[in-house]
Amino acid sequence: MTSFALAWRTAQRYRARTMLAIAGVAVIGALLFDMLLLSRGLLLSFADLLDSSGFDLRVVSTEGLAARLPIAGSARLAGDIRQIPDVQHVLMIRIEPATARTADGPSRGISLVGSSDTDEHVWRVLQGTDLRSPAAAGERCPALVTRPLAVALALTPGARLTINARPPGVASALPAVVCRVVGIAEFAFAPTDDLTAVTTLEAFGNAIGNAGPTDADLVLVSSRPDAAPGGILRAIAGLRPDLRVYSNEEVVSQFNRNGFAYFRQISLVLSSLTMVFAFLLVATLLTVSINQRLGEIAALRALGIGRTRIASMLLWESALLVGAGGLLALPLGEALALVLDRILRQMPGIPERMHFFVFEPRAVAIHVTLLGVTALAAAVYPIWLTARLPIAETLRREVLG
Repeated sequence: MTSFALAWRTAQRYRARTMLAIAGVAVIGALLFDMLLLSRGLLLSFADLLDSSGFDLRVVSTEGLAARLPIAGSARLAGDIRQIPDVQHVLMIRIEPATARTADGPSRGISLVGSSDTDEHVWRVLQGTDLRSPAAAGERCPALVTRPLAVALALTPGARLTINARPPGVASALPAVVCRVVGIAEFAFAPTDDLTAVTTLEAFGNAIGNAGPTDADLVLVSSRPDAAPGGILRAIAGLRPDLRVYSNEEVVSQFNRNGFAYFRQISLVLSSLTMVFAFLLVATLLTVSINQRLGEIAALRALGIGRTRIASMLLWESALLVGAGGLLALPLGEALALVLDRILRQMPGIPERMHFFVFEPRAVAIHVTLLGVTALAAAVYPIWLTARLPIAETLRREVLG
């Protein structure tokens, strides 16, 4: 009889212990799997958001991506970028704080966004029309609003919204601009509680009191699918050495270093703890089982079954317990991740399409490897016990006992 067959018969013989061990490993393994998903979930989700926007380059005026200043001569810059071979699309964006109110309602603080593009590149219209529709073209200040803003001010397409821009550094109060809501939209990077209104760059300039062209504080560039990597980035940097140009990969790398380090640390700590718990559970159950079966193992040794085969049997026992629990941990962990993700996404400032737990094959591979190491480590002490087991004394004690 092979070592695996011996281990399988032992697992069937001690069903209660086997089921307890499998259930314990499944719960612990589910937590381990979730921590592995959490360690890179936000990073993968953020990278997917960037790629789904259709833009692969970002031009800003300062180092870093958080704080931005308007780019002087951004309209001319956008025109020069459009002349670069392999550039497919250029979008200029300006963002300022503002207040918004309806005719009979209180004012609410919002983010006012001016966009040079009226197409659906960074938003998805849920109700009404886009800024490029004929109805919007006839308005001096057409506006798209987020769902939270529409709910907060009871806005529907066709409603009028009075907006007062509050750009930093402006001492005097700017006159209010009356905009007509043409649609309600979902924005890829907007938090679930974000109050944002988007209008054309021309209407935005009127809102902040600009007489001439409005400078953008962010220029987004999309390249053709067959464009050479880095070629457009170097070309833009050559046009304006005073600006900073970031690719999607660089943006993700920067956020990975600064923004997501906390979740990696939490994941590492909790993963280590779950590994320790899994090791202690399996090692304890195996050790207790061995102490109860010392006479049986001594009899096997007396029949000529060597230490190596006994050690192999214990390894198979550990592998069966951890393997079965590990397989159950995957669907259990995925279900738990959905619940935890729904809870964490309710935090303020989290975009609607961001997720904390994202499935990837890499997490499964690491999960299997860690549980394999756990199974091996948990069997070390029981193997050591059986290796030094005195056969004659153990059999005598079993008979007399």
